Amino acid sequence: MKLFFHKITNWEYWPFQVLYIPIYFLWAYYAIKARSIFFFNASNPKIKNGGFMMESKKQIYDLLPKKYYPKTILIKENTDLKKIIETVVEKGIYFPLIAKPDIGLRGSGVKKIKTVSELKNYAEKANFDFLLQDLIPFKNEVGVFYVRHPHQKKGKITGIVSKEFLIVKGDGVSSIEDLIHKTPRFKFQFETLKEQYGDQLKRVLKKDESINLVPFGNHARGAKFLDGSDLITPKLTAMIDNIATQIPEFYFGRFDIMYNTFEELERGENFLIVELNGAASEPTHIYDPKHSVWFAWKELARHITYMYEISVVNHKMGVPYLDYKVGMREYKLHLAQNNKIVNF
Repeated sequence: MKLFFHKITNWEYWPFQVLYIPIYFLWAYYAIKARSIFFFNASNPKIKNGGFMMESKKQIYDLLPKKYYPKTILIKENTDLKKIIETVVEKGIYFPLIAKPDIGLRGSGVKKIKTVSELKNYAEKANFDFLLQDLIPFKNEVGVFYVRHPHQKKGKITGIVSKEFLIVKGDGVSSIEDLIHKTPRFKFQFETLKEQYGDQLKRVLKKDESINLVPFGNHARGAKFLDGSDLITPKLTAMIDNIATQIPEFYFGRFDIMYNTFEELERGENFLIVELNGAASEPTHIYDPKHSVWFAWKELARHITYMYEISVVNHKMGVPYLDYKVGMREYKLHLAQNNKIVNF
């Protein structure tokens, strides 16, 4: 009951469908102006559906210069384990590694795989294509939202989110399970963590000993999102702009980046792109607990307006909007894929 009231009184936990109610009206307004519900398709012409639905992460990685993202391989559904191992060895990817759906859902289905046995279990359970990736060695993560109008040579950063991972710190007395239950944000993840770690959660951590239970910055997996937009500098903007302009016809989306130090990131050193998200990207700095839901709605409206404006310009230059029948078919596939990931 305490967790229930915590969800009700903290809007960052509201269901997606509830949070976006005011935004649906703005979307309808822009759809009428564009004469297409699926105008977003034109926002990033080289990414399937602009990156709004049914986009392959592997196809997006292939648009990036290889030096900017970890070694990644695509594994088709029902691929034999022997073939998977051969591919992993051939590409020089080592345990522990990251497995995640090729067409994902807000961090669901992402797993850290430490052994062949765990890889076997993941592959047998997955009823979808998935990716295997090198584990990125850097400890910090940010999401950098980038926008560039098609007629402009340079874009801008419209928001930065920094992320605190689900890390528990020992006191020499409490078990990991006890430490999880002390923080509502962590407690929401308990059933998932129990399934993953089992009896390991009974271990008592030494005083000041820390353990990162979810080594990727997903809000749905317990990470705390903090508004880091004060980190936007001309130097960082130039670095991100340099990457973005190397991606064919990319104008709107969020770079999720892991890095060593912010100074190195500004210089373009010691970082890797975890993912590049397109039209479905959220300005995730809105989820900082210090922000009101009014702030969130304002930022969501601002970014959807950017997407609409970019789509209209590209459409005028010959990029088609998604046909209604095709769009509805893609949407149904999108819902089916989401169900697979959620049930996984």
